[in-house]
Amino acid sequence: MRKLIDYINNNVLIKVASLNSASVITKIVTGFLTSKAIAIFIGAEGLALIGNLRNLVSSLQSFAVLGMYNGLVKYIAEFKNNTVELTKTLSTAFYIGFISTIIVSFLCYYNAEYINILIFPTYNDYAYVIRVMAIALPFYSMNMFAFSIMNGFSKYKMLLIINIIGQILGASITLILIYQNKIDGALISIVVSESIIFLITLVGVVNQRSLIPLIKASQVNFTNIKNLSSYSIMALFSAIILPLVAISIRTYIIDNIGYKEAGFWEAMVRISKYYLMFVSSLMSLYILPRFSEIDNNKEFREEVFGFYKTIIPVFGLGLLVIFLLKRFIIAIVFTDEFKPVEDLFLWQLLGDFVKVLSVVISYQFLAKKMFWHYIITEAFSVMIMYLTSIYFIDLYGVKGATIAHFVTYVMYYGIILLIFSSSLFGVIPEEQLIKEEEPYLDDDDNEKTKDT
Repeated sequence: MRKLIDYINNNVLIKVASLNSASVITKIVTGFLTSKAIAIFIGAEGLALIGNLRNLVSSLQSFAVLGMYNGLVKYIAEFKNNTVELTKTLSTAFYIGFISTIIVSFLCYYNAEYINILIFPTYNDYAYVIRVMAIALPFYSMNMFAFSIMNGFSKYKMLLIINIIGQILGASITLILIYQNKIDGALISIVVSESIIFLITLVGVVNQRSLIPLIKASQVNFTNIKNLSSYSIMALFSAIILPLVAISIRTYIIDNIGYKEAGFWEAMVRISKYYLMFVSSLMSLYILPRFSEIDNNKEFREEVFGFYKTIIPVFGLGLLVIFLLKRFIIAIVFTDEFKPVEDLFLWQLLGDFVKVLSVVISYQFLAKKMFWHYIITEAFSVMIMYLTSIYFIDLYGVKGATIAHFVTYVMYYGIILLIFSSSLFGVIPEEQLIKEEEPYLDDDDNEKTKDT
């Protein structure tokens, strides 16, 4: 795992790690504050409604920008010194994203009543919140487009500073709205907070204002649409399907057990999201770019098992500490009303442990653009997640949702190991071993070898 340590020492820490850590910590602190405010002013029942809306917003935001973020960052970075290709990439992404966002906004605005029935019980009328979201959606899309430009041009410092300021601003707005308007304020904050960040992002865009003349409708290019499409479909599949499944599971809990129990499950999911941020940020900073560089099974195997040996024990120890301190965590983040959440920790933590084991390997799907492998395995995990959730919820109540989480990732991990069995456990080709063991020869040594 020396390469990981060297990479962090020589690259990540120097460039982005300190600010990224500050960004993650800020996100966790603001998340704790908003969760506490929700627990005090709204309660478990309100948290269930908030969870449904948050999942819906996540899906619609991804669909509005067509999941182009990762692909756009890649191609901006690749063509930043090629004005012709950069013009085509920016123009294609901007206009395609603009059209899709406007379509999604109109559909949401004029179908707000129907969407309200889908995600909220009929006696909760929050159609106006859906309409506010529709109005705010274009600003979110512009924000993501600006983020892509800064990321593609490696403006890491500016990007992370904007992230930190945006998180603080978003949390402030959320706390004020919750204090003044309770559940209505919380719901409004979910649909507008990320869009308001665009006002801050404009500062970063000013530094790249020379790019604005490059965005032309005449430069929209089919080749660029095709290049971005594979990234878009992979991103959209997870970003849309997973939140919709979460909404379905939460709604099933509401209908068959109760609002409070759905709120307890949402509370557990929130806690899980906070501690997983540290591992997920490390994987996105190191694993994905590293896997993109690797071109043989030997190095791939070394990176995976190196991660297992170095990071997984620390992560496992952290999960054990969280389990032992679960009572204090609930008291700090929520209120006494959420005490039943203690029963959900064991299976959620076990599921998250197996999830990290599997996700580390599955990053290879993205690194090598293994499109169908990604789609099929994600579809399998989503289907198993929903079916096992219904089955175990009927047997064990809300705890069944966390048991299903564990079972799903055990099965997903099994599929991942099966797909990569030859890469991880098979015989390494002799030429890779020879290449690794081959001593370094300088130019003089090469000449001597030729003469011999």
